[in-house]
Amino acid sequence: MAFPAIRHVASSSKTALGYIYLQCHVKPGANKQREGIISVSDAVIEICVSAQAREGEANKAVREVLSSVLKHPKSDVEVIRGLKSRDKTIAIGGIDVKGDEQKCISSIRAQLQSAADE
Repeated sequence: MAFPAIRHVASSSKTALGYIYLQCHVKPGANKQREGIISVSDAVIEICVSAQAREGEANKAVREVLSSVLKHPKSDVEVIRGLKSRDKTIAIGGIDVKGDEQKCISSIRAQLQSAADE
């Protein structure tokens, strides 16, 4: 079963904060001018980074791009699956959905889409 590109995962603690998981396809070694969000579809978010795919450089660059676009601290953005793959699952922690999961996901999708359109 394929997961949607953006999904909410509730925290196991008693707080209202949870995680947003992003399914990403990363293109390392891109031209510096192309760095950023390329496209957002229902299944995947495409990201280009200028860093090379060695010693975690591309993963660090992905964290920086997403942190910048979503205006979220880098410490809350983590690659949780696909450390050595172009297909990655990124977890963004500390997300407060305020009781409306779909509105939160729509807001994040809009931010990512806006960055892709630039």
